[in-house]
Amino acid sequence: MKQRTLALAGDQNQGFEQHRRPTRRDVFLASMEQLVPWSALCAVIEPFYPKRGNGRPPVGLERMVRMYFVQQWFNLADEACEEALLDSTALRRFVGIDLGCERVPDGTTLLKFRRLLEKHQLGAALFAQVNETLESRGLKVGTGTIVDATIIGAAGSTKNAHKARDPEMRQTRKGQQWYFGLKLHIGVDSRTGLTHSAVVTAANVHDKH
Repeated sequence: MKQRTLALAGDQNQGFEQHRRPTRRDVFLASMEQLVPWSALCAVIEPFYPKRGNGRPPVGLERMVRMYFVQQWFNLADEACEEALLDSTALRRFVGIDLGCERVPDGTTLLKFRRLLEKHQLGAALFAQVNETLESRGLKVGTGTIVDATIIGAAGSTKNAHKARDPEMRQTRKGQQWYFGLKLHIGVDSRTGLTHSAVVTAANVHDKH
């Protein structure tokens, strides 16, 4: 087991901050640590995930899965997720990053991971695995569904290698504010509050679709 440095050890339960109490985020992450079948999710993705070779070694798969879930739970764009991990010891501990000896995966790495999931249509398989685990613990999804849509912002600049915006993303207006990016449509069980499905579209796709 890798020894933790002071950068991570200082925020453990009774570490150096003895008067710190758990926040709602801490409680939520602790629940997800126990509830989400991390090994099973990694098994779904592993056949498609890059293997170690002669080039730059890939980031650990479970670390990327956890970072991806953090992004979804807290509605963060790729770069914003990177910054959140740099800013929050609780999130770093959940993802398994020790800044004393390693870097936070950057927004581009997370973007490539999301596109890997999309390319191989793994999103549905991941949700199915999570729902199977929830149902095995007596948390069943009922018949009533609430659909909510969340905009995932992206950089609209064309100052990049392709001199163009991402062709999969579109512009949309919410209230008086314009956004460029994707839209995450989330299906939630009206009785239990459990998320049972999700679909990602361009931001300009109407919620009713």
